[in-house]
Amino acid sequence: MSRPEDADKAETKADKSVAGRAAESPSREAGSSGREEEAARRILHVDMDAFYASIEQRDFPDKYAGEPIAVGGDPPKGVVKAASYEARPHGVRSAQPAVEADRQCPGLIFVPPRMEVYQEESRRIREILHRYTDIIEPLSLDEAYLDVTDPKKGPPSGTLIARRIREEIYEETGLTASAGVGPSKFVAKVATGQGKPDGLTVIRPEDQLDFIAGLPIGDFHGIGPVTEEKMQEIGIESGADLQETSEKTLRRRFGKRGGHFKRLAMGEDDRPVKPDRERKSVGAERTFSEDISEPKEMLSRLEPIAGRVSGRLKSAGPEGTPVRGRTAALKLKSHDHDVSTRQTTLRRAVRSEEDLMRLAERLLQRPHPPEEPVRLLGLSVSSLTGRKEGGEQLELDFDQA
Repeated sequence: MSRPEDADKAETKADKSVAGRAAESPSREAGSSGREEEAARRILHVDMDAFYASIEQRDFPDKYAGEPIAVGGDPPKGVVKAASYEARPHGVRSAQPAVEADRQCPGLIFVPPRMEVYQEESRRIREILHRYTDIIEPLSLDEAYLDVTDPKKGPPSGTLIARRIREEIYEETGLTASAGVGPSKFVAKVATGQGKPDGLTVIRPEDQLDFIAGLPIGDFHGIGPVTEEKMQEIGIESGADLQETSEKTLRRRFGKRGGHFKRLAMGEDDRPVKPDRERKSVGAERTFSEDISEPKEMLSRLEPIAGRVSGRLKSAGPEGTPVRGRTAALKLKSHDHDVSTRQTTLRRAVRSEEDLMRLAERLLQRPHPPEEPVRLLGLSVSSLTGRKEGGEQLELDFDQA
């Protein structure tokens, strides 16, 4: 399958999208000498474009090609797991209640998920990545970090390897991927988003400080809506503002996290790519812009979180294999950062969104409903296993942390 002309244009545009500040020069893009920053790491972040939705459009072009589709459950109780790019301009996004998505996008088509198909495509893509390196850290079925500083084949050029990976994915699956190349995981991941969909953005080590300076503060690792608002209160709107703010000021306002934010702003991110790391737990959480007081509303807000956890469990094992967990924990945080955790241990390991929601509902009610409004809700699963087990619930343990 040959790559369409517009995909090549998208890649060229993305390569130069940081306007001379952080894009590869033509000679470097050619990569013939392989002399890209010999002392620097070459980290790739590869992210499939609207993965679930794109597979449905590929497999059923007569029904879905060019149409706004949402993979997930139907209204009123369903949740969007993935949205096609045709649906996104209308505000449709993953983890959104289906009833809200349906209201925002007239003509939106809801498609039931086919997880077995998505998992198989993920395995095919993982095989392509392994042609170039075994230092791969999968983040989900459709996303991974790669360290190609010392690749298995080809020149040590992050740009060339990223291009070849994207081309091979398209030729062998008919799906497009976006990629970012940089000297760190943080820079590579943010760079990927600059070229989506179907783009490649390359940030050289000597250009990363300028690139980081131009980022909105909400793009930084670990900065959610609440922290972003607090940053803005002290005049920090961008990476440049963060670079100019002293670490002492940041630590005084944000504690240890302030030091982390400062290091990222200065291009100091030495986190390694961890191949097939053994996960001890899988979870997801969300911070809200306002307090949530009613348990019924809390349960509703937990549904997309449970969906994300379930999706991550389906690829959290070695080589992206599915796992289940025997311990579930519900995290509640108030607006003044008081945190409580409620935990249950099971005989039967679980993975499905339905099982996680039943556990979340039980944890939310026992030993009693939350007495204080919450600003953050989280759900995690630990004691992971790849085996399918039988049995009933063992006990409920509640820890206050």
